[in-house]
Amino acid sequence: MYEKNYPNKRFKLTLQFLKKHISNSETILDLGVVNPFTKIMQENGYSVENTLGEDIDLNTSTIENSNSDVVTAFEIFEHLLSPFTVLQSIKADKLVASIPLRLWFSSAYRSKTDMLDRHYHEFEDWQFDWLLEKAGWKIIDSKKWTHPVKKIGIRPILRWFTPRYYIVYAERI
Repeated sequence: MYEKNYPNKRFKLTLQFLKKHISNSETILDLGVVNPFTKIMQENGYSVENTLGEDIDLNTSTIENSNSDVVTAFEIFEHLLSPFTVLQSIKADKLVASIPLRLWFSSAYRSKTDMLDRHYHEFEDWQFDWLLEKAGWKIIDSKKWTHPVKKIGIRPILRWFTPRYYIVYAERI
């Protein structure tokens, strides 16, 4: 599948960033259950295993027992109460992680129907950088992008030029 065929800007930019830093010969542990982006990584030649849906705030054994070269975490850390603990438990020397950025004009996401689908943290870029550095990671590269929506209003207009997503490539110090 070619990148231009992905309907989602986030998937396209995430894949471009991943390809820039991670080779197909490196194995990946993707935090979170199998998802559409897992399949995209596999279609692009990556060997990917996922965590099994366990609460990784409480149980980091899958992360600690993984022999993967790289850990990816795409829109995961905002759902955790303690992302610091998870970041410290990673044995791999490489990390590619993305988060939704905190928007000054919109409150944190909270599903009204799914108790688990909530954002406990919506970071500013400097806060996420600090968290990574404190957990023993050095940021090598990063990128931000917007997420416009096809709606009318002040917030949708602000989304055209306010970055919503932030992705980093980091290496263990």
